[in-house]
Amino acid sequence: MQVISLKSGPAAVCMMPSKTEDYEVMLTIGCGSYGKCQKIRRKSDGKILVWKVLDYGTMAEAEKQMLVSEVNLLRELKHPNIVRYYDRIIDRTNTTLYIVMEHCEGGDLASLINRCIKDRVTNGKEQINRMSYNEKSDIWSLGCLLYELCALSPPFTAYNQTELAVKIREGRFRRIPYRYSDDLNTLLSKMLNLKDYLRPSVESILQNSLISGYVAQEQKRLQEKQRRRSVDVEQPKHPESALLAELRLKEQILREREQALKEREQRLEQREQELCVREQQTNEKLARAESLLKAYNLIRQQRALSLLSTSDTENEENISPGKKRVHFAGDGKENGKPERRLITKPQEHCIVKRHQWANMRIQALGEEEKICSPKPREMQGIR
Repeated sequence: MQVISLKSGPAAVCMMPSKTEDYEVMLTIGCGSYGKCQKIRRKSDGKILVWKVLDYGTMAEAEKQMLVSEVNLLRELKHPNIVRYYDRIIDRTNTTLYIVMEHCEGGDLASLINRCIKDRVTNGKEQINRMSYNEKSDIWSLGCLLYELCALSPPFTAYNQTELAVKIREGRFRRIPYRYSDDLNTLLSKMLNLKDYLRPSVESILQNSLISGYVAQEQKRLQEKQRRRSVDVEQPKHPESALLAELRLKEQILREREQALKEREQRLEQREQELCVREQQTNEKLARAESLLKAYNLIRQQRALSLLSTSDTENEENISPGKKRVHFAGDGKENGKPERRLITKPQEHCIVKRHQWANMRIQALGEEEKICSPKPREMQGIR
């Protein structure tokens, strides 16, 4: 931060400021105990500005230090809602300081107060209620400003100052337009509360859910800005150091990537374990299915054989007991040749039937094998 000095000699800092000849005085806006305020025009571009003319020759040393601090502070303030500082001119011959600032077209605060005195209105709500001023008075003023930004009109309006004072004392005002949330309306109601101790503090307002997110973003932005400034200050000047800093930065990036890859590998391993468990469960289910299928086929075979034996028994019982077996001549026991047996019609019928049943069984087993055998192969392919 550049510092000005009101002293002459080698200790003074040369800032190469502009000169008084660079500006044209248009009129004097007001005067005070230490100087005056004048409206000026910059000759280079015709811009309308204001400068404060201060005679520091009559000031005490402590007052000079306060003046220097004020100028240095104004130099650092850069905000749309704060009067902008442009330049300063030091006339050491006449011990005069010119502070060049932004021109406020709406007038200064003193003019506004004078107009209010002429209209007989006192200073603010606390004076209306005969209460002492404190920091909660600023909360009430901020609530009035916020209300007017939302509703495009002040919370308290009247045709004369007496009626306005009555409305302020009552503390009644309309709700802001319904396009704004109930939370914002509640916050405004608390800020405009008649009792100052019931109004929220600055800290509680900043912690409100409506603006806490924006406050956090602004704090993060400021921290990042401060970090960048510290990095710029600590940035090495030598090329070797700069190269070393770049290598360290790349190393940090590689470490972060390596950490990310490790985390991804852990996730893949966990996924693989889950798939193994699912595969084991699938194999167990397949084994149970095959066992059930074998048991089912065995039961069907046993049932088919039992049905076949039952049918044979019935056929043998149906053979007439009165019929005798016929033997060919010369085939008796006495000839030493095996006995040849004639097949009767019921027996022939039984054999044909059993032959047909065997063919049907073979065909059924072949179809079952075609149906059942591809399933395990498909399931093995899935595994």
